[in-house]
Amino acid sequence: MQNAFKDQMLAGKVAFVAGASSGINLGIAQHFARQGAKVVVISRSYEKIIAAAQTMTDEGHSAMGIAADVRDFASVDAAFKQAHDSFGKVDIVISGAAGNFVAPALGMSSNGFKTVVDIDLIGTFNVLRASFQYLNKPGASLISITAPQAVNPMMFQAHVCAAKAGINMLTKCLAMEWGPAGVRVNAISPGPIGDTEGMARLAPTPEMEAAVKARIALRGYGEKRDIADTALFLSTDNARYITGSIIDCDGGSKLGDAGPDALGEFK
Repeated sequence: MQNAFKDQMLAGKVAFVAGASSGINLGIAQHFARQGAKVVVISRSYEKIIAAAQTMTDEGHSAMGIAADVRDFASVDAAFKQAHDSFGKVDIVISGAAGNFVAPALGMSSNGFKTVVDIDLIGTFNVLRASFQYLNKPGASLISITAPQAVNPMMFQAHVCAAKAGINMLTKCLAMEWGPAGVRVNAISPGPIGDTEGMARLAPTPEMEAAVKARIALRGYGEKRDIADTALFLSTDNARYITGSIIDCDGGSKLGDAGPDALGEFK
């Protein structure tokens, strides 16, 4: 994919990415590093997060990995302090740690529901709340990763729908409260993104994958780079007047079932 942005758009910036041991969040961290940011990545697994940071240092970028559990505020706060001590004030925060599994409400334990809410919603609050004292204010950009389930009810996803809806509202509330300090707070809602654990769980067979793609206006999965470019835009002065927004990057999947090819012979 051709780069839509000039190089080094984040030179001199410090980015903190939670949940970045793999998937979409690691893709964002790597993209930010290539754009000149000093990147701090956190996740629960020490081995995985060190390996994730290594993918960036191997390319010659400044990156460090810290093991931290987003469900534990003290752990997240300690990670921010370490990031601040190493790289200085934080300009960009990505809160993307998430959990998911497919289960009907009657087949889900209270603990299973709580686990997803703790990782997604409580974890997002912990990351954003802990970040505030370490931010480069004014000008900091905070971005949460939400999901279409926040507004589109989905069977077997009651836990995720509830958690992501909370993230959307938290985003708007913090944008209102922290705007006077010059801190922007937004969220990105990815649609179906290929080669991710989430889609592997939600559409595990070729037949299910084809059915999902048939309901997307653009008729295909997105790429991790699509989310990374959206996050990059929100992290720059190009988005300096955007706050409290939930940005859909989903190929039109949230519009509803695209149905048959409406263009037909007119394509």
